[in-house]
Amino acid sequence: MIPYGRQNISESDIQSVINVLKSDYLTQGPVVPLFEQAVAEYCKVKYAVAVNSATSALHLACLALDVNKGDIVWTSPISFVASANCALYCGANIDFVDIDPVTYNMSIEVLTIKLQNAKKNNLLPKVIIPVHLCGQSCDMKSIYTLSKEYGFKIIEDASHAIGGKFMGEPIGNCKYSDITIFSFHPVKIITTGEGGMATTNNLNLAAKIELLRSHGITRNAAEMTQTPDGPWFYQQLDLGFNYRMTDIQAALGLSQIKRLDKFVQERHIIAKRYNKLLTQNWITIPWQSSDNYSSFHLYVIRVKKINKITNQLHIFEKLRSSGILVNLHYIPIYKHPYYKKMGFEDKNFPEAELYYSEAISLPIYSGLSESQQDQVIDCFKNCLGYQNLF
Repeated sequence: MIPYGRQNISESDIQSVINVLKSDYLTQGPVVPLFEQAVAEYCKVKYAVAVNSATSALHLACLALDVNKGDIVWTSPISFVASANCALYCGANIDFVDIDPVTYNMSIEVLTIKLQNAKKNNLLPKVIIPVHLCGQSCDMKSIYTLSKEYGFKIIEDASHAIGGKFMGEPIGNCKYSDITIFSFHPVKIITTGEGGMATTNNLNLAAKIELLRSHGITRNAAEMTQTPDGPWFYQQLDLGFNYRMTDIQAALGLSQIKRLDKFVQERHIIAKRYNKLLTQNWITIPWQSSDNYSSFHLYVIRVKKINKITNQLHIFEKLRSSGILVNLHYIPIYKHPYYKKMGFEDKNFPEAELYYSEAISLPIYSGLSESQQDQVIDCFKNCLGYQNLF
């Protein structure tokens, strides 16, 4: 079986985790701050706060930006549900901005028109969450320019994108956003098992996220409302959550980040080989902007429907039956029953609908061999003669 993505664990990764297991601290120890510092330095950003998942990081980012009941948040429909759920956790209203037909990221043209209409109706968003699908950054400079005109805050959902660059600078530096979010799930570029990170250049935002990740509790006397009763003293200042990352997870991440650039380079080699060998005229390969250096978390092709044999479903089935565990990223969020009952209609997102009817995510990960990649490519060579037996 060839999965669409998987982790790459080395002996040094394993030893790093063992070292923590043998230490005095399994959580709330010294390794989490070291991992945070490593990510901050890599991304050239002032602050990084580790949490137990990117979903938690998105939730805390919304809270740090004071997203509340009745506020409006916009994101991309082509993303995992967490990109929208985080706003709902805060009691906000969610809406979607259709995707660009070439990059599959949030469309700047659609966003601009939607903002103009929202201003007329006094329904402007408080926060916009662009999603860097597959590891390619959205046009953050344009989104940032629009934020200055329309007054919204920006959370970059860069769950796919650590190790990538936008306009020659690392994704996560928050030059064009308030907060950036990374994921360290096992299929992502680097992993901590489960885990996430929020980066920001704003001290107050970093402090708020750090407070909320641990029940809203502080042991810092300078933040307390009274003189501590003794060295044991702590205060809950806000209603927070148990979103902490463990030292075990952080040790794995701290080891993995040393190979981050290597992992991304390997993904580029795989992507270039796909680009070269997938020559069928009914396949659209991913387009990359010259402003971007993608982390290539995903390699998404689009399959044009030519006949009963050459279409997305039959190609997907053929690959799966051949032991190639392709996937589809993603089902548009508004199509899920929970969101459907909010009144979203498919017709309002034509590019997302077209993308969903054609997209397939092919295997791409550090360690994917050329022979395994050849198995994937060979399936496409025989697709026109494939009969669906399911």
